[in-house]
Amino acid sequence: MVGLFELWLPILVSAVAVFIVSAIIWMALGYHKKDIQFLDNEEAFDAAISPMNIRPGLYMFPGCHGKDLKSEAFQTRWKAGPWGIITIHPKAPSFGLNLLRVFLIYLVISAIAGYLAGIGLAPGTEYMRVFRVVGTAALLGHCFGGLANDFFLGKPTRFIVTGLIDGVIFALVTAGIFAAMWPGAPAGLPTP
Repeated sequence: MVGLFELWLPILVSAVAVFIVSAIIWMALGYHKKDIQFLDNEEAFDAAISPMNIRPGLYMFPGCHGKDLKSEAFQTRWKAGPWGIITIHPKAPSFGLNLLRVFLIYLVISAIAGYLAGIGLAPGTEYMRVFRVVGTAALLGHCFGGLANDFFLGKPTRFIVTGLIDGVIFALVTAGIFAAMWPGAPAGLPTP
């Protein structure tokens, strides 16, 4: 068994590495460019919703909570569309704060993956065994944590798929770092 305190360095290094890989994926690789669409006429949209003074929150439309779902009025509205989800923020999002939150979640995923590996693996465990255990735990954290909400809230398939691709990459990075830095293990990558 390996204690969580003994794994602080691979936890930190893997979180930093995943953060850097994430930045490279979003800024240098092009496959996320089509994930988020922008309105053609933002000014008209702003003019339409600004007077509504919508409180911050996540809104789904058409709204069906507390309504007679079988009423003709609701069914007409439901069939006509549009349908969507909108998030209203209380103020302009803070890019720096959002990046910090992302890093913290990467840190938590690495810590949980390390904790799970530490429960079942001894110091000196071979590279590929550490890689498999940590990689599986990291895959669960990076890929499947929010997937149910993604499906329920109707996020576009492309957004979900590219997020899963990122999650697999992040899990591989996390697993490789933990396996290479596992306490008592030989230094470096395994040789065939």
